[in-house]
Amino acid sequence: MRIKTVIVTAAAAIALTAGLSACSSPSSDTGASKPAASHSAEATTPATASLSGTFAGLNDKKVAGTAKIDGDTLTLSGFSSDEGPDLHLYLTNGTDEAAVTAGTTLGAVKFDAASQTFKLDGVKAGDFKYVVVHCDKALAVFGAAPLA
Repeated sequence: MRIKTVIVTAAAAIALTAGLSACSSPSSDTGASKPAASHSAEATTPATASLSGTFAGLNDKKVAGTAKIDGDTLTLSGFSSDEGPDLHLYLTNGTDEAAVTAGTTLGAVKFDAASQTFKLDGVKAGDFKYVVVHCDKALAVFGAAPLA
């Protein structure tokens, strides 16, 4: 019985490590699925808010820079992130997987491009509290900027 418990525990640890390491190297793309219920950026009414926030890393990842929403445009400035094979930007109301799944995807984000711009096209920015950097492949939040 004890050997079976050790084997099951070891298998779980290996699976967890493999999943988390998926965002460590861009060459490890295995085509894992993206979050199931992401909403597109074609949601409700046009954005009219002017909001901004400063990124902080989460889950032992590094993310830096600022996010600024002005009208229907979100601009990243001084942005940098740990490298990941499938990084995307989301507007969310939290920083966990459930919030990302319920949030609105804005598209792929480059980990090494300091300035990036995203069109919000019909998204009401005032409905969201965070801009989140998420690795869709590993289902891992890299960092977030609280909007104010």
